[in-house]
Amino acid sequence: MLKVIAGGYVEPGSTQVTKTGAWRTFVPVVDQKRCSKCSLCEIYCPEGCIRMVEGLFIPDLDYCKGCSICAHECPRKAITMVLEEK
Repeated sequence: MLKVIAGGYVEPGSTQVTKTGAWRTFVPVVDQKRCSKCSLCEIYCPEGCIRMVEGLFIPDLDYCKGCSICAHECPRKAITMVLEEK
């Protein structure tokens, strides 16, 4: 159960129990050939939804809000935001 505290504050990590990816417009696409494995996308993702899986950085689209911070922070421009087709 999600506990909301007065003032609009939500407990840290609440996005891990609430799938928030349904309302985004853009999704991150990682070009694994360009990726240098620096992990900046994982570090800067405010939702913590980019993780290394078998040596590749993969966004979990159940939680990704499409904010594009990962694409902005990628020094190799290996992440592009594309319009999500629903």
